[in-house]
Amino acid sequence: MKRVVITGIGIVSPLGNEPDDLMDALIAGKSAVRKMDEWSKYNGLHSLVGAPALLENEKLIPRQNRRSMGRLSVFAAQAAKKAVENAGLSEDEIASDRTGCAVGSTMGSAASITETFELILPENDISQLPSTKFFQCVSHTAAMNVSQYLGISGIVLGPSAACASGLQALGAGFDLIRMGRQDRVLCGGAEELHPTVTGSFDVLFATSSKHNDSPETTPRPFDRDRDGLVVGEGAGILVLEELESAKARGAKIYAEILGFNTCGSGAHISQSNADAMIRCINQTLKESGIGADKIDYISAHATATVHGDVEEAKALAAIFGNEIPVSSLKGHIGHTLGASGAIELIAVLKMMERNVIVPTRNLENIDPACEGVRHVIQPLEKRVDTVIKNSFAFGGINAALVCRKV
Repeated sequence: MKRVVITGIGIVSPLGNEPDDLMDALIAGKSAVRKMDEWSKYNGLHSLVGAPALLENEKLIPRQNRRSMGRLSVFAAQAAKKAVENAGLSEDEIASDRTGCAVGSTMGSAASITETFELILPENDISQLPSTKFFQCVSHTAAMNVSQYLGISGIVLGPSAACASGLQALGAGFDLIRMGRQDRVLCGGAEELHPTVTGSFDVLFATSSKHNDSPETTPRPFDRDRDGLVVGEGAGILVLEELESAKARGAKIYAEILGFNTCGSGAHISQSNADAMIRCINQTLKESGIGADKIDYISAHATATVHGDVEEAKALAAIFGNEIPVSSLKGHIGHTLGASGAIELIAVLKMMERNVIVPTRNLENIDPACEGVRHVIQPLEKRVDTVIKNSFAFGGINAALVCRKV
């Protein structure tokens, strides 16, 4: 198996569109969550908070490409361009059939899907539908549009596993490279904020609805008073590359990926399961060839749902005990769903670079059911060499990735 490293990163996030800007905001304890006043027109929507991203000038993307992009694909394209520039890849390298693309999302553009039905349903008239709308709505819209925008001709994949999509994309890229099928792969996830997305969680009683008038106080991962998740948006794209290829061109190496695993729980479609999480994390550690005691930091999924946080805390306590620092970034940027694994991993790479761990924002009173792990509640200066990133999704889908400084 070939060794795989990370050589480029690019983001569009609720707290900045450059990795260092995001990291500075995280260290400063800033929140991107705000009240979405424009959502108040929707009857039955209890959660009126969200974490919108900072959309850049989308007209920098040629109109021919942009016509097939919904908001999440614009985010993905912008983040991907930043990532290849950060990696120092040439146009020939990007266009080579040895370069692939794996970008996931929960679904296609929520706004475009809504617009599609609003156009068709009043008169049941499909002729009103623009020809490019389909390309904005399909589940692989982010991967498709990134590959078309950058001219990628290698393997193109579009994982769609809800909140695990971004991390599954990274795992797919990791496998493609270590098996020798590609030399480099652009990997990550993208998502967009929309009332129908928040509403889909709202009907499951999974959203935060008690803090509409104090948005910066929610979400509250692992906290006794948490009341659900807050949806965010954005994109995170990482360039994964075969180690010798990266060394040959003198690329900056952020970290080496040591192991990845994803698995199902087979237990419940919407409830997290600690036993399945334990299997996933243990298999990732085994593949990485390291023990739990070699991990310096755990980047938790922890979305602030009542059940999910408890199950994750149980799993982490069973494997790592209370010695390894644990925190979640959802209190700062909300839950960016299919983009979360990638955006948060980029933040983790910056923590490794600066040797500082970002605490869990809004964690004021640790839920007794979430004890047993070492929660970080203040910025922690610590050497961070080896980390694990977790993502857990509806459908009992679990994913974990370990990476280490080279």
